[in-house]
Amino acid sequence: MKFGFQKICAITPEIRLCDVEYNAKIIKEKIVSAEKKGASVIVFPELALTGYTVGDLIYTDALLSAAKNSLKNIAEETATAECIAFIGLPLSVNGLIYNVAGVINKGKVIGFIPKTFYPNYNEFYEKRYFAEKSFFCDAEYIDFFGEKVPFGQKLIFKEINSPEFSVAAEICEDLWSPLSPSEYHAVHGANIIVNLSASDETVGKAEFRKNLVKNQSAKTVSVYVYADAGMGESTTDVVYSGHDLIAENGKILSESKPFGGGVCYADADLSFIEFERRKVFNKPFNSCGNYLTVGFSADNKNGKVERIFDRAPFVPKDKDSLFSRAETILDIQSRALAKRVSHTHTNKLVVGLSGGLDSTLAAIVAAKALSILNKPSLDLITVTMPCFGTTSRTFDNACGLAKGLGATLKKVDITKSVLRHLKDIKHGGMPDVTYENAQARERTQVLMDIANMCGGLVVGTGDLSELALGWATYNGDHMSMYGVNCSVPKTLVKYLVSFVAENSKGKLKWVLDDILDTPVSPELLPAKGGEISQKTEDIVGPYILHDFFLFHFIRRGASAEKIKYLAVKTFHGEFSEETVEKWLKIFIKRFFAQQFKRSCVPDGVKVGSVALSPRGDWRMPSDAIPEVWLKNL
Repeated sequence: MKFGFQKICAITPEIRLCDVEYNAKIIKEKIVSAEKKGASVIVFPELALTGYTVGDLIYTDALLSAAKNSLKNIAEETATAECIAFIGLPLSVNGLIYNVAGVINKGKVIGFIPKTFYPNYNEFYEKRYFAEKSFFCDAEYIDFFGEKVPFGQKLIFKEINSPEFSVAAEICEDLWSPLSPSEYHAVHGANIIVNLSASDETVGKAEFRKNLVKNQSAKTVSVYVYADAGMGESTTDVVYSGHDLIAENGKILSESKPFGGGVCYADADLSFIEFERRKVFNKPFNSCGNYLTVGFSADNKNGKVERIFDRAPFVPKDKDSLFSRAETILDIQSRALAKRVSHTHTNKLVVGLSGGLDSTLAAIVAAKALSILNKPSLDLITVTMPCFGTTSRTFDNACGLAKGLGATLKKVDITKSVLRHLKDIKHGGMPDVTYENAQARERTQVLMDIANMCGGLVVGTGDLSELALGWATYNGDHMSMYGVNCSVPKTLVKYLVSFVAENSKGKLKWVLDDILDTPVSPELLPAKGGEISQKTEDIVGPYILHDFFLFHFIRRGASAEKIKYLAVKTFHGEFSEETVEKWLKIFIKRFFAQQFKRSCVPDGVKVGSVALSPRGDWRMPSDAIPEVWLKNL
């Protein structure tokens, strides 16, 4: 599949206990069906060929031989399938029985992975039946119908043409153990971990199981695939629900609900896993002896990327999650600012209000910080500084916001001072970059001087999206004494203000609602007919696209070509391919050219996984050239 994606499938077939021939037929059909849908990794439950709950019948040669023969037949009958499949069965080796995952690919059985940790609960008696093989023993080769097949836990299966496509396996309670085999698999190169399981269903267990899978995928920085036993198992004492799960680095990609059908698919992004591991696994590991690498082929041309990516990846999709996230972010911002205020023994907080979203959020955070410190709201000094492009709408909203927050409001018209400055430097007054930046720098000077006068601290308003694009005047709005919005992207700023608006009343709610409805603008060019004439998104592009580009570039390490592919797919019907490419080129060029502004930004709190502070979050030379990324696009 494209760009490092691989389609993964976990399947719970409806089996018949001990009817191995029937189970093998169903498993073969499921493999053929999943492979046609593009799956390159297919995982079945623990002991799927015989059934997990066969009891002492596991000892019988009839059942063991049937399972062994059936695995061979399944492999041969799916020889043309472009996939690797993991099937649970009991296997007799040197007179002992092991609970194993049999691995098949291109007509052959290419490995057996025995379970490492056996349970001994009241309902299960695996230690009664199965031999234990120490994880710290190296893999060996056993005879399987005249073929030498590797047998052991320390096996990693690597696709011969895709080095980032590597798979390892563990079985059921291996995941529950304090030191899971999957942890060793991960640090030795496996980026897909499969688990063949037979986990019974009890009240609350599904959520526990889901959290376990999600957390293990995060801990191992892997794609974790969990196939659970289901219908067909004995219900003498317990029931099995077929709760299948696929997680990627801490996020559930797909899940079959308990008793809900027992199959799930997901397009796993292995290039993202490799990107994350370059940062996390930055040293070689040799902690548990030699791993054996087994090659396989799974070039599935049927695979199509069906995964849906969020249009606004920084913003939670559902309202409950959004509001919970909003509360957390506002707490992080305000607590960080409160600490800076107490540390510097600051008397006042100074915020420049433009009537736009960013300054609104900064003022809300500043008011909350003062509340935390039990300081009066009047200690928040808000300053509105109208000039050439200020409209009555934004001016009135700035004043209304200050009143709604109970803040002190100062009105400083900077028109004359900017005109005088332009005259002093013999600028002709034409609306160019100097004309615009002179206003931004004058506003910053006013804020800094007012802060000096009152022993205050200037709170920055610039957001993460503006930092990425360099959409700030150097030493103008680029500068402050603490930047509370520096890691909040523009798409999230809007939702944070929406959260506050929804939880406000009266005049404040009305003002916030109107600010949310106002076009994003620096208002540095004269208004036309009293309306905003300069709209940011007409100049630099839609923030919904730029935040999408930023997330996938920084957080997921995607190439320009991949970002374009995902954006075209995600915004189909909203933006054409040509439009996406146009703004992506601008994003790349601006991101590289404007690094010098990010190299000297003020302190500011990090609220999410993407931040551009030069003090650890993002280190990049200001002279880097973007040609590699532009050519890739």
